[in-house]
Amino acid sequence: MGERDAVWDTMRSRRVIRRFADRPLAPEHLDRILRAGRRANSSKNQQRWAFIVCEERVHLKELSNVGRWAGHLADAAVGIALVTPDPKTADAPLSVMFDLGQAADSMMLAAWELGVGSVPATVYDHDLVQRLLGYPDGHHCEFLLSFGYPADAADLTRPLKPGGRLPLDDLVHRERW
Repeated sequence: MGERDAVWDTMRSRRVIRRFADRPLAPEHLDRILRAGRRANSSKNQQRWAFIVCEERVHLKELSNVGRWAGHLADAAVGIALVTPDPKTADAPLSVMFDLGQAADSMMLAAWELGVGSVPATVYDHDLVQRLLGYPDGHHCEFLLSFGYPADAADLTRPLKPGGRLPLDDLVHRERW
């Protein structure tokens, strides 16, 4: 049960981190985060994603303008853009975005286990993000992830906020709604 408890403890203790220390990620930490995304499950193992890693401060500041709440990218050590085939095309399966969520969550969990904080940003300005990242037409970036060591190390162990999650009984239905 030990390793499985470690997974649960990582999931249970994870916090969203929006303020980052001014230091780069250790290369082995970035490598582990990217490998976690690569290892995520995907429908029919199609792995319809690409990850664009952004570490240059000027580039991260530019990317912080792609959405109303993307400002945290400006101070992140690393931003990772999650790029997929355009899910809005007529032949795009719905599983593309589900798969992308699994890859993002795997990266964020791996980061937390390493003491690296993260937070997602939703893209609102799709023309800007495509121009800044240079991905080809027919592709789409809906989310970027910010990663970095927390500005306040206490954020790694701060207690959960009371009432932060709905009670399980409010979410779970058995057999029917």
